[in-house]
Amino acid sequence: MTFDELKEKAHSLPLKPGVYIMQNAQSEVIYVGKAKALKNRVSQYFANLAAHTEKTRAMVSQIDHFDVIIADSEFEALILENSLIKRHQPRYNILLKDDKGYPYIRLSREEYPRFSLAGRVAEDGARYFGPYGSRHSTQGILDALRTALRLPSCRKKFPRDIGKERPCLNFHMGKCDGYCRSEELKERHDEAIRQAVSLLEGRFKEVKADLTAEMERAAEELRFEQAAQLRDRLRAIELLGARQKVVAGSLADTDVTGFFRGTAKSCFLVLHYVDGDLAAKDMELLETPVEEDEEEILSSLVREYYGGRTRLPRQILLPCELADQVPLTRMLSEQVGSRVELVTPQRGAKMDLIKLANQNAAEEVERATTREERQNKLLEALGRMLGLPQAPRRMESYDISNTGADDIVASMVVFENGRPLKRDYRHFKLKDLDGPDDYASMEQVLTRRFRRYLDGDEKFNARPDLLLIDGGGNHVRVACRVLETMGLDIPAFGMVKDDRHRTRALVAPDGREIGIQAIPAVFALIGQIQEETHRFAIEFNRQQRKGRVQGSVLDRIPGVGEKRRTQLLKHFKSVRAIREAPLEELEQVVPKNTAQAVFQYFREIRN
Repeated sequence: MTFDELKEKAHSLPLKPGVYIMQNAQSEVIYVGKAKALKNRVSQYFANLAAHTEKTRAMVSQIDHFDVIIADSEFEALILENSLIKRHQPRYNILLKDDKGYPYIRLSREEYPRFSLAGRVAEDGARYFGPYGSRHSTQGILDALRTALRLPSCRKKFPRDIGKERPCLNFHMGKCDGYCRSEELKERHDEAIRQAVSLLEGRFKEVKADLTAEMERAAEELRFEQAAQLRDRLRAIELLGARQKVVAGSLADTDVTGFFRGTAKSCFLVLHYVDGDLAAKDMELLETPVEEDEEEILSSLVREYYGGRTRLPRQILLPCELADQVPLTRMLSEQVGSRVELVTPQRGAKMDLIKLANQNAAEEVERATTREERQNKLLEALGRMLGLPQAPRRMESYDISNTGADDIVASMVVFENGRPLKRDYRHFKLKDLDGPDDYASMEQVLTRRFRRYLDGDEKFNARPDLLLIDGGGNHVRVACRVLETMGLDIPAFGMVKDDRHRTRALVAPDGREIGIQAIPAVFALIGQIQEETHRFAIEFNRQQRKGRVQGSVLDRIPGVGEKRRTQLLKHFKSVRAIREAPLEELEQVVPKNTAQAVFQYFREIRN
């Protein structure tokens, strides 16, 4: 379908809730979304493309056709959307990395049973426990279970490998009972497996009672070493019990969710609390920066993280209100058959927990992302936003500052790899202008800058990847005309400000505005460049005016030209200090005849 046909189809949709399914030319599902009113929501994709985020524009460019499914309510639309996202895994939906489903712990059926992770339940005679949360957390449970009960984690197969080799390092470190030593240990192995099964089924009190009785019996029989080992095993099982409850989600009181959106990576994090104590942390890193509003991001992540689980905490704390919080609450509650609350605290202890979760998410992103990676992602995002063939590594920004016809100056500020390169900053004094004229000034400074580039001037020999002009469409068109005249193909965009004098968008030579607020890091970078360019121009303008005012008195003295005036001001810093200086000190700075003229001039003024 053509773009106009897609737009016409969107306008023909009913004002009813439902789900829309975007597909490309190969009929692959690339995005699934829900809507309270299908016509209004889907029509937005095909209207005012310039206002869309980079991600949305990229998605719309790949839409070949779309389907809709009408639902009876927003709640039904939410359920259907969740199901379709899990089935199709669309590339433009926010997806957690682990797409293998909820893991199970598998206990094999053999003479010496073993525990392992499994992605799904199979009809193979083995016993399965779960489903649990993430694979990372479940693997931690399995490792803790083996350590607490000193079960083998090696690849030896029993009874085939019993007695063939000496016990491995785990046995000598006290992490395994060394069942490879003798078949006489089979009974001990069976008992450890029985206790492990009881722990996975939640019967912690039963296992603790058995171990406590065994520990006390060993102590009474003066087997103190064995009693100490059983004591350590009890402590490990207590920790395992708290962790097991959280990962299984069966007895967790509260989950606290946090989110941090970084330049290169973002992090969704969940803190699990049991009986008011922090028991575990789970997190997912998203490799690609996400551009949607925070509430839309969190809604997608919460649905994906908790959807499909048979056990959930009684309360989930969220860092912000969700637009679909009511139907999402209903979906999760019906999913587990009990009330699940979604709460957005505004103050107090619960708000402090949200801050803690967000802080942890930020630290996870910081650890996982290098500075170079952040800058690369940022510049790549800016390049895609502007339609550039590659990321703009070197950016030059220009601004004009004037306080009348005699004080027109320009600044050139350089950013390389997202950071200011101050050694390449340049000032320009603009001349031969009939009064303030920003367009003529911009034309002159760019002509001078790129003429020196073409002439091989070593101070201007670097070619920029992008020009940023402080101004609107007319300023950019002037820049493009200069570049075209010189035979240079360098992209140029204007930086436009809002009523508060803050950068709000970039403007193309054709007048089209490109919003930059969708990606906070890009918005911050462009704002920093514009402020730095403006600052550099204003400071140079002030220096020019200050130098002219200070120099006006010295210029009246015979024999004091620009060179001598500069020498005097550089040494004494002010006209007042020159006026009060003795003749001997003046002679140390300038020739004696000039020093005598200066001294005589100020003495006559004082008299």
